[in-house]
Amino acid sequence: YCSSCVGVEEHHAVDIDLYHCPNCAILHGPSLMKKRRNWHRHDYTELDDGSKPVQAGTRTFVKQLRARSFPSADEVILKMHGSQLTQRYLEKHGFDVPIMVPKLDGLGLRLPPPTFSVLDVERYVGGDKVIDVIDVARQADSKMKLHNYIKYFTNPDRPKVLNVISLEFSDTKMSELVEVPDIARKLSWVENYWPDDSVFPKPFVQKYCLMGVQDSYTDFHIDFGGTSVWYHVLWGEKIFYLIKPTDENLALYESWSSSVTQSEVYFGDKVDKCYKCLVKQGHTLFVPTGWIHAVLTSQDCMAFGGNFLHNLNIGMQLRCYEMEKRLKTPDLFKFPFFEAICWFVAKNLLETLKELREDGFQPPSYLVQGVKALLTALKLWMKKELVTEHAFEIPDNIRPGHLIKELSKVIRSVEEENNKLVKTQGILGVCPTSRSSHETTSSHHSRRRVRKLRDHATKTPSNLDILELHTREVLKRLEMSPWEEASVNSKLNGRFNKPFQPSSTVPEWRTKDNDLRLLLSNGRIIRDERRPFTDRSLYTADSDDEDDRTRSKKMTVKVEEQPSGCEGEGNADAQKPLN
Repeated sequence: YCSSCVGVEEHHAVDIDLYHCPNCAILHGPSLMKKRRNWHRHDYTELDDGSKPVQAGTRTFVKQLRARSFPSADEVILKMHGSQLTQRYLEKHGFDVPIMVPKLDGLGLRLPPPTFSVLDVERYVGGDKVIDVIDVARQADSKMKLHNYIKYFTNPDRPKVLNVISLEFSDTKMSELVEVPDIARKLSWVENYWPDDSVFPKPFVQKYCLMGVQDSYTDFHIDFGGTSVWYHVLWGEKIFYLIKPTDENLALYESWSSSVTQSEVYFGDKVDKCYKCLVKQGHTLFVPTGWIHAVLTSQDCMAFGGNFLHNLNIGMQLRCYEMEKRLKTPDLFKFPFFEAICWFVAKNLLETLKELREDGFQPPSYLVQGVKALLTALKLWMKKELVTEHAFEIPDNIRPGHLIKELSKVIRSVEEENNKLVKTQGILGVCPTSRSSHETTSSHHSRRRVRKLRDHATKTPSNLDILELHTREVLKRLEMSPWEEASVNSKLNGRFNKPFQPSSTVPEWRTKDNDLRLLLSNGRIIRDERRPFTDRSLYTADSDDEDDRTRSKKMTVKVEEQPSGCEGEGNADAQKPLN
């Protein structure tokens, strides 16, 4: 039926026992409504004989939930200032526990003022927009025009508890009032990897407005596609019930979700620990990948939030997606084009790994593990018996077979290098250098051009090149026996007496005095052609003081006056290496 045609809201239709149209109502009176017989079942017409358990969302359930005691989320969550929540921090420490930020400062999150009301939402979004509304007592979804919901919200006499948690407003005027937190934007797959020319519509999941009246309840769930989520309470209050995504808890969650008695079993009772987290006005909560959570609106509330996929927990994101498929989650409640974005990400991360290796950096372990998990998923989707099911979301500009082959090759090379480093680490005492992924997000096309120019350029040795060569020779000497030193000295003299053309990258003033004047080997001077500086342009801004210049001249002359003493002609003290 059409609610606008018969003048009945969808959520009201379930309450009608016998419908009378307007014409019939004149003769027979208004429609007959169902009679309530209980307060603890989704079907309130069932007889209350005490034999059936309480179901989630009902008035009795919420009353019992408020009376329960829970361990405090302070045991597991991190509390920090917005400026501390950076990409570098999460890459170093991981994003495995919820993070609470008590103030907006430093988050980069822009929002309307706390005086912003549900009437303002209607003004910016438009009252004719059809939205999804949850009838909390029945835990059932229905459609409603925003104008009608706002009318319900502002009415103190509310016959039902109706909750709005999925109003995505990126395509409305209200979007201009909200900027998502910097960290969510920087990590987001959609922001970083979704191409502008994609044939698939870009997923809009970053800006949600949540409006809930007191006692609104959302049962335990994992956000779609294993997305991480941020919530900011503009006014009011929400209570989160948080459960860690351990292997055991995830298995219990999947079993509970597929059970026909799901609504009659409180999932928090099935796990070892369920933490209670109060989110007050002005607080922002970040919930990481896979965390199982339920939400109670303890007082009328408006909140803003958003979902994002990222590189830090790729394996867990894929695990959540595969669970959704096993549970046959409707497409409406899944991340839009999840597999398509996985292909886009795989293509981009292949370039990232190649560039890191070419630049001599070791990829961070979370990225290597994430790409391995992604590779496993892509291979699964391309199996002969499954490919028809997944082919629709393969982007046109991606060759899946070639991409999988290249990713496998790069991962194999990275792991081989890691194994070599592990074997040699004890001997050399050096750790592999890694670089955070935000340093590699610049355009790889421009980097390729720079690399080509660099590779084709003729390299001329600079002072640093000469010094590096000399240092290597000295390090070799430290491992030599005394009888080998004479032959090496002659080689060194021969090698360093060669004239070098100065590098083009050296400033012009440096080329005036580019040749080495002083050469030491194993602590002994083997060549000394130093002269005092005569060209005042050679002095830098740091040594403009006349006394400094005079002092440096005196020191230079003093060293020149006694070079023979350093050669060690029979002087026992002179034989000792210079400090």
